[in-house]
Amino acid sequence: MRYGRWLWLGLAFMAGGALAAPQAIVSPVTRVHLMELYTSEGCDSCPPAEEWLGGFADDDRLWKQLVPVAFHVDYWDDLGWKDPFDSHAYTRRQQTISARAGNPTVYTPEFVLDGAEWQNWFNHRPLDIPDPTKAGILSFVMQGNRNIAVTFIPATPVSSGLVINVVLLAFGVEVQVGAGENRGATLRHDFLVVSSVQGGLVFNKDGYAGKLSLPPPVSAGAARYALAGWVSRPGDPTPLQAAGGWLKATP
Repeated sequence: MRYGRWLWLGLAFMAGGALAAPQAIVSPVTRVHLMELYTSEGCDSCPPAEEWLGGFADDDRLWKQLVPVAFHVDYWDDLGWKDPFDSHAYTRRQQTISARAGNPTVYTPEFVLDGAEWQNWFNHRPLDIPDPTKAGILSFVMQGNRNIAVTFIPATPVSSGLVINVVLLAFGVEVQVGAGENRGATLRHDFLVVSSVQGGLVFNKDGYAGKLSLPPPVSAGAARYALAGWVSRPGDPTPLQAAGGWLKATP
């Protein structure tokens, strides 16, 4: 496999009639780790977890070694506050990860690092990232109306088909909560997933490639946005490689 050459790709994001400046979203060849947070505006213990995750926006390891994402789940909605960013698809993803680990229940806030539950945040322990290993180069480009072309060149051969997940992340989103456990609070969200898509990758002579289309994002009124994604084996939440980067213009 050829993983040493960089792929210079153009990234265009079209939403609301605005076209972002072209840019490349390309991972390093060393592994980038995926940190998922499962959270909800209806959960009073979630804001501190979201604040901690938001701190990675100014961390030197962002995009180079770590891709953080915050999925809002929907099982808190019955307390009287409908989280505007939740999705049952995110709840199903959390349930799948828990079931693979033999856990019968899900909870918020829950951190998942590289597909496995990570509880060090509750013990106030810092995030230690392992020494870098070669994983391969993951690249994606959004073309025109949210159409995404993906390329993954693994550092070592992969014997199975692969799946790609791509998410649009919003930052600096503030919501005044009117009911539930956080009633009256103004919550800030960073690394907020406002659109997501999953698709398959097909092997070719250079690696793996695929095309998919990102659904229209949930309106967030964000201060800035980023695009991120990760590649994994079917049915396995453990990412082989992740990539992410800031969008140069507001969608």
